[in-house]
Amino acid sequence: MKNNWTKSYESPPAAGRRAVEENEGIDFSDIPELDETFWRKAALSRPGVPVETVRQANADDERRSTDERRAADLSFDMRPAAAAGQDDLDLNYARYGYLPRVVAPEVLEHDRRPLAERLLSLRMLDGDRPTWGALLALGKDPQRWLPGAYVQFLRVDGKDITDPIRTQKALHGRLEDVLRRLTDLLELSVSVRTEVAGCVREQRRPDYPAAALRQLAWNAAMHRSYDDGSNAPVRVYWFADRVEITNPGGLRGPVTEENFGRGATSYRNPLVAEAMRGLGFAQRFGLGVPLARRALAENGNPPPEFAFSPAETRVTVRAAA
Repeated sequence: MKNNWTKSYESPPAAGRRAVEENEGIDFSDIPELDETFWRKAALSRPGVPVETVRQANADDERRSTDERRAADLSFDMRPAAAAGQDDLDLNYARYGYLPRVVAPEVLEHDRRPLAERLLSLRMLDGDRPTWGALLALGKDPQRWLPGAYVQFLRVDGKDITDPIRTQKALHGRLEDVLRRLTDLLELSVSVRTEVAGCVREQRRPDYPAAALRQLAWNAAMHRSYDDGSNAPVRVYWFADRVEITNPGGLRGPVTEENFGRGATSYRNPLVAEAMRGLGFAQRFGLGVPLARRALAENGNPPPEFAFSPAETRVTVRAAA
């Protein structure tokens, strides 16, 4: 029984060949020996492309293959945005607004390298291409590249999403601009009531501690997923009796529902986290949720309620009694 293995060169490994020959009676005697060069060729083939048409890999092919494997191992924010260029970054902001905040003054003073080299060292560039993290932190128009990279703020005059909307805002722009506007909105939305303690002393108590809301909202921006294909924003919905903060993306790595917010960390966006820390939106990594819990307890609010799914993470903060 003859076969067509010679033409297709799709020879099985030797052990598999013996097994097939014994069981099927196929004659493999006319199959040519396939050396390492063939298998290097075959490794570059694509489904549906005949192996005979695949040329020998050259140095550029191997470099590209290595780059592709390396990029697949990187977090999304550290991968290069292939269609973007350095002209899509606000280089004045990068030089005068960002670098002085994230690089020690004594280092910055003596650093005479071109701006591109400095951004490369901060992983804002990969070769000559901006990374996705750079477009978020330094981009002229981040939402052009990542349409879901904004915050949706909704103030509802009631306890249900169908109740009248008091305030609605979509916060666009660079990472710093979005977070500063969000911080201002949270602080302005807090209501403070005055309680009389005894005859001569007043106590002012907010319905929510602004510090807790800041930490939870910043945490949502830091850990959100940008590459889930949904283009969903971070959502901050402020109801009459609670605040709900939702971000795309569930738990990842070693973080579970049991150890979440209790020391276990896994950064979906390490470059975004780095930028947020340098810009003053994170004190120490892993402390956001514990700080929020403490601020809520000190203000008399119930503990935050977390809900996780593969698609999103939500925290509900209830008003102080």
